[in-house]
Amino acid sequence: MGLLIPVVLVVLITVADTVTPADIVLGPLLVIAPALAAWFEGPWATGGVGVLAVAAQMFIGWRSGLLASRGVIVQLVALTVLTGLIVVMCAVRDRRGRQLAQVRSVAGAAQRVLLWPLPNRLGGLRLASVYLAAEDEAQIGGDLYAAARTGNAVRLLIGDVRGKGLPAIGEAAVVLGAFREAAHQHAGLPELAAALDRSVARYLVDFEPEREAGERFVTVLLLEVPDDEPAVRLTSCGHLAPLLLAADGSVTVPHLHPAPPLGIALTDAEDHPVDTMSFATEDTLLLYTDGVIEARDRDGTFYPLADRAAQWAGSEPDALLQHVTRDLIAHAGGPLGDDVALIGVRRAPAPNSRHRPGRTAEPGELCGDSGTDTAR
Repeated sequence: MGLLIPVVLVVLITVADTVTPADIVLGPLLVIAPALAAWFEGPWATGGVGVLAVAAQMFIGWRSGLLASRGVIVQLVALTVLTGLIVVMCAVRDRRGRQLAQVRSVAGAAQRVLLWPLPNRLGGLRLASVYLAAEDEAQIGGDLYAAARTGNAVRLLIGDVRGKGLPAIGEAAVVLGAFREAAHQHAGLPELAAALDRSVARYLVDFEPEREAGERFVTVLLLEVPDDEPAVRLTSCGHLAPLLLAADGSVTVPHLHPAPPLGIALTDAEDHPVDTMSFATEDTLLLYTDGVIEARDRDGTFYPLADRAAQWAGSEPDALLQHVTRDLIAHAGGPLGDDVALIGVRRAPAPNSRHRPGRTAEPGELCGDSGTDTAR
C-alpha cells in the first residue's frame, strides 16, 4: 500500500501534464513521488519509484516534442540527482534503524541480566515491578531492585544510583550482585547493609573518576518480611520510605531513621538502625525511587504519589503499578527526567485448607475441587 501511493502519484502527474495547456508544466512535481516513497519503503523501492518518475518525465518531454530541449534536460538531470540523494538518505536512515534495533536488543538483554524479573509470588508475598529508564532509547539505568527468599522471610532491595541512565549502571550492577550473594549470609538487615556498603566502597576505589571523588553514592532501602509475623522490618541507607496501602484504603508514610547512602563513608552494622512497622494480610507496600515523586507537570508541580496511589489501594500489585505508571506519564506529559523504579508488595492470605489435622476428610475433598484458590 505504501508503494502504491507514489506510483499512482506519478501516473496522475503524467496524465495531468499531458492534458493541460503547454504553458502549464507539472513534470517537476514528479520529485514528490520518490520523496514520498522514502517514508514507507527502503532504498531499493524508493530508487524504483525514482526511475519511474524519470521515465515519466522523459515521456512528458517526448509527448510535447521538447525532449531534447535544454529545459527538459535540466529537469531530467535535477530529478535524477534529487532521486539519488533521497535514496542515499533512505539507506542511511535504514542503517541507523538497524543499529538502533540492535542497541535496543542489547539493552534489553543487559536489563534481563542485571535486573532479574521479580517473581509474581515469593513466599507469602505477591510482587510486581516496573522500570522506566530516562536515557533515550535505553532500557536500563541507575535504579535497581531485587528480591531474595531467605529461610522463613523475604528480603527486598530497591535503590537509586546518583545520576541516571547508562553511566550509573556500574554501581547498580555492584549493589545487585552483592545483595544476591549477601542476602543469604547475614542474619540481620544492619549486617546486610554494611556488607553492601563495603562492596560499593571497593568498587569506587577502583573505578571512581578522580573528578567525581566523593560524589558517587547509592541510596538503598532494605526490607525483610517474615512469614510468621504481620510486620516488615526496614533499613534505609538514604532512600525514600515506602507507602503502606492498607486494606481499608488508608495510606501511611512511615518515619524511618536513615543511615548514610552506600559509598559516602564506610559503615558498620551498628550504623544502620532497623525500623519495624505493621504489614498485615492484604496490605500493600509501594516502593519507589525519587524519579517518581520528582516528576513535574507543565506547571512545575511534583507528582503527588501518595494521593494518587490511595485511589488504587485495593488493587493487586501489577494493577497498582499499571495505574501509577500511566498516571505518572500523563502527569509528566512527556519523557521522564529521571529513571523510575516501582515495586508493589502485597501480603497474601495463607491458602485455606479444608482438611485439617484431627478431622476426617469429607467424601470428594481429597480428589475433587476443594474450592480453594491457592493463587490468592
